[in-house]
Amino acid sequence: MITGELKSQIDKVWDAFWTGGLSNPLTVIEQMTYLLFIRRLDELQTGKEKKANLLKQSIEEPIYDDSNQELRWSRFKDIAPEKMHEIFTKKEGVFDFLKNIAGKDTAFSKFMKGATFMIPTSRLLAQVVEMISNIPMEDRDTKGDVYEYLLSKIATAGTNGQFRTPRHIIRMMVEMLKPTIEDIICDPSAGSSGFLVCASEYIREHYEKDLYDAQIQEHFQNRMFMGMEFDPTMIRIGAMNLILHGIENPQLQDVDALSEANTSFTEKATLVLANPPFKGSLDREAVDGKILSVVESKKTELLFLALILKGLKLGGRAAVIVPDGVLFGSSKAHLQIRKEIIDNQKLEAVISMPSGVFKPYAGVSTAVLIFTKTNSGGTDNVWFYDMQADGYSLDDKRNPIEVSDIPDIIHRFHHLKNEGSRLRTDKSFMVPVEEIHKNKHDLSINRYKEVVYEEKVYEKPNVIIEQIEALDKERAELLNQLKAMLA
Repeated sequence: MITGELKSQIDKVWDAFWTGGLSNPLTVIEQMTYLLFIRRLDELQTGKEKKANLLKQSIEEPIYDDSNQELRWSRFKDIAPEKMHEIFTKKEGVFDFLKNIAGKDTAFSKFMKGATFMIPTSRLLAQVVEMISNIPMEDRDTKGDVYEYLLSKIATAGTNGQFRTPRHIIRMMVEMLKPTIEDIICDPSAGSSGFLVCASEYIREHYEKDLYDAQIQEHFQNRMFMGMEFDPTMIRIGAMNLILHGIENPQLQDVDALSEANTSFTEKATLVLANPPFKGSLDREAVDGKILSVVESKKTELLFLALILKGLKLGGRAAVIVPDGVLFGSSKAHLQIRKEIIDNQKLEAVISMPSGVFKPYAGVSTAVLIFTKTNSGGTDNVWFYDMQADGYSLDDKRNPIEVSDIPDIIHRFHHLKNEGSRLRTDKSFMVPVEEIHKNKHDLSINRYKEVVYEEKVYEKPNVIIEQIEALDKERAELLNQLKAMLA
């Protein structure tokens, strides 16, 4: 858990960028990501040196050699600001080293192509380096918490907030699917890799002893976590997020997930967690034909559902956030994707979320779909839940509140056998697939939920008139008494 003191230190770093002229939150986080990675490289080199000294051997695969020692964090962090800025920006300086030399096999360095150093002044660089040096980052939890806190600032920064799904919603989806050490977990719209990070933390919490096994640890580090992201800034941020949470080699790909170039995501994942983009449409020619064979559409929210079905192994599961329009849209494409999931796969749950969940940057109503790839149907009863509170106010401020349906959602999802007796007036209930078929595969909860209206009885008009006249008479008497007192 990040402390108030640590938050204060990070806020000072953020403010230093802001006052130094860098106001785009993604740019600030990207520049801080570079600095954090440079510091991490020095820490790795120090670890290699200590090991070599202990074993009285030469350093194994050194990151730095005798010719570039000045590029290490521990060497430049205390020198004069002008000299530090020069070391960063010169040819074969710190930033060139970061882009072209350092750790070529690491997840982060794979995506350094096109990276730009944008800290404009020596004073700002020295200020930020000093502040980052003072942030204690000795263990994985602290490193991860620091970066999570940085990423939370995207959500308060206006239009860039769509890159970040609220942490508690991610955690809810992860706990509903319960990933295991055998899973291959994918987010085809990875962004800052929040879903993958949360899944990795769940694995660490529930399989701590298993991770001591060398084979399981190798799978955890190199194959368990997959992601696709087209935006080069976001994939660098996502890679660093995973690295700081202890995932050294996540399988991130800088590719348009919906295009034919995304060749590796075919029946690969056993578990998908995603919040795909749903604010646009694509050129049909840019979309993989295998996806279009499932749903003929240009809408990204429909295409991503088809992509997820393509990427899941048989028996693989998915929890996906979709806009409400996916649930009840009447177009051919909307009906096509719903029929595919309901009739050809196994739809298990629809969790309807209130529109305030993604505020302050989006007010759209959304839902979580949970389904399993079977290619042979299997949907019998679909579980619906009407989430009304998520632990935060549903206005732009999103202040914490005591009421939250999330624990109830998780508990009930894992005990669905007890849900059959629930009434349609309850928050959750089961709907037979036959009823969904009769309603044109409509998955909006309002189609099935029953609302009980409280009957209100009003007085007859002549009684209300008599009451008004009595009040008028009383008012007149009181006014006359007041006049008499003033006479």
